Amino acid sequence: MDPVLSDRIILHVDMNSFYASVEQAEHPELRGKPVVVGGEEDRRHGIVLTKSIEAKPYGIKTAEALWEARQKCPGLIVLPPHYHLYKRYSKIARAIYYDYTDLVEPFGLDENWLDITSTVQLHGGSALLVAREISERIKAELGVTVSIGIGWDKITAKFGSDYKKPDAITQITRENYREIFWGAPVRDLLYVGRATERKLHAAGIETIGQLAHASDGYLQRTFGKIGFMLRSFARGEDTTTVKSYDARRCDVARQIKSYGNGLTAPHDITCERDAKALIYLLAESVAQRLREGGMRAKTVAIAVRDAEDLTYYTRQMHLGASTAATMVIADSAWQLLVDNQPLDEEHAVRGLAVRVTSLIPSNGNRQLSFFKDHAQEDLDHAIDGLRQRFGNTCIQRGIELTDEALLGLDIKNDNTVHPVGYLHR
Repeated sequence: MDPVLSDRIILHVDMNSFYASVEQAEHPELRGKPVVVGGEEDRRHGIVLTKSIEAKPYGIKTAEALWEARQKCPGLIVLPPHYHLYKRYSKIARAIYYDYTDLVEPFGLDENWLDITSTVQLHGGSALLVAREISERIKAELGVTVSIGIGWDKITAKFGSDYKKPDAITQITRENYREIFWGAPVRDLLYVGRATERKLHAAGIETIGQLAHASDGYLQRTFGKIGFMLRSFARGEDTTTVKSYDARRCDVARQIKSYGNGLTAPHDITCERDAKALIYLLAESVAQRLREGGMRAKTVAIAVRDAEDLTYYTRQMHLGASTAATMVIADSAWQLLVDNQPLDEEHAVRGLAVRVTSLIPSNGNRQLSFFKDHAQEDLDHAIDGLRQRFGNTCIQRGIELTDEALLGLDIKNDNTVHPVGYLHR
């Protein structure tokens, strides 16, 4: 491994029980009580989006029905989601992180990696000192707690933040990682889902340390290249860098040759209705950014993340003519999804992304579509003007409102892909 990479100092900061903790911070009378944030209870698919620390001992699980959660905890307090609050808290927390480094990469609203390798000497010279200061500031300024992992790469740092919760700091070092990291169950490694765990267990691999010593032949036969990636994670050899976050664009590692947006859904997607709501929301934000950039696209692509093993696959289609029309992009993305992905309980989807490529300037020569989608673009530009004045949720399509877990979510202004995937199969 490059010695520069091996000497990195990476933090992973995870805000504990985020949605519920924000609600308790906003309403101090709820502190110390079992709280869940969930969908509207009078709707058929009211589910638990997140639970407070006090609700966890009752065995309440994320994505289970609210009526089931109430059976487990009769005194449960159920609150609707307030995404504007969660985004505000996330933004304030990120501003605190910027005081320590400009290398801040979100992994969702509530999680961030920080690379403090070049700045730690400006803040006392100790990673533990920086972590404690960040923890205390978040607690004092936002009223919520964080768990922080310290490692030499993003994988060990993420493991550290998950190791002890809530309100804890864990440092994974070259001296203790064999005991702490290698001794942990293999499921605790990022990207080891239930299906991957079962395959590893079938081969007698129970811990991260055993995965670190798995043979080339076994990994190739069982997983292909994915197996070698997981083994490198287990060995602490991840070379992925912490990408700088551009707050003005709400983006990480922005690609100038494409526009894309993705989201890890607040619950597993198991039906066409919820899948379509998310696809159209994502396509809406992508098309709007495409028009803002003065571009049109000739290729539409989707990425689908499996709910069980967290792996991705991608599909794309080439359009007959370049476009920036929302419905053309949305309909194309939806067609890609239904052609390639069963949408039922047995094939649950955890995350979706929509991307457009093959860009050309909108002021250049252009082949007109038989369906004259330039008229749709004119309408979209008019809608863009209203959204600039009154916010992105002032006008929404009916299909985008069918999944209650996404209500009130402004995907365009929370435009980081959550999470940023390591792997595309």
